[in-house]
Amino acid sequence: MNPRLYLSYTMTIHREGRVLLFWLLIILVAGNYLIIYFYPDARLWSNVAILGSLMLYLIILQFFRNPIFKLPKDDSLVYAPADGKVVVIEEAFEDEYLKEKRKQVSIFMSPINVHVNRSPVKGVVEFFKYHPGKYLVAWHPKSSTENERTSMVLKTESGVTIMVRQIAGALARRIKWYVKEGDQLEQNGEFGFIKFGSRVDLYLPLDAEILVSMDQVTKGGRTPIARLKN
Repeated sequence: MNPRLYLSYTMTIHREGRVLLFWLLIILVAGNYLIIYFYPDARLWSNVAILGSLMLYLIILQFFRNPIFKLPKDDSLVYAPADGKVVVIEEAFEDEYLKEKRKQVSIFMSPINVHVNRSPVKGVVEFFKYHPGKYLVAWHPKSSTENERTSMVLKTESGVTIMVRQIAGALARRIKWYVKEGDQLEQNGEFGFIKFGSRVDLYLPLDAEILVSMDQVTKGGRTPIARLKN
């Protein structure tokens, strides 16, 4: 893969965060103004409030960052659907839709990661379902089946099916998706967003060649996860 793909991108603010960031800015500015107005002699505390407000705003701002970069295309590869760290590589039975044993690769997304979710392959959305549920920590073994989540199955032009599952974590209590059954997704195109820490599971064919290792850091839309045989 051309290393320049990792360098040739710009940064924007994701649409999911724009309204929140606007109102947060208004609230923080108003709050600091009121502290200074009513307590003009408490300069230490007003400075602490300003510094704390600035740090809070920057933390929330970085969470909603959305890098724009040249998207790699390779029909034989499955790319990472999210930034994060590989926390699961194992064989597992997918019993919701595929009803067969698959290779599961899970990526944990911490609050400091970019939380845009990208389609790992080019394909048609064959199945999509939203599940309300619990908010266990994203690395909990039961989070894949008990947490709030979405399940999406993509079918490639060659007939290969891949499930992508968004999973909410202890902090991530709002999953967003922009797809429905029948939609055609481009490889590495954006299909969703999860707020404040989460996990994404991939269920791949058993003959797929896994290209990542445990604890490896991934970049959504840029890190190859697996190579397909078909």
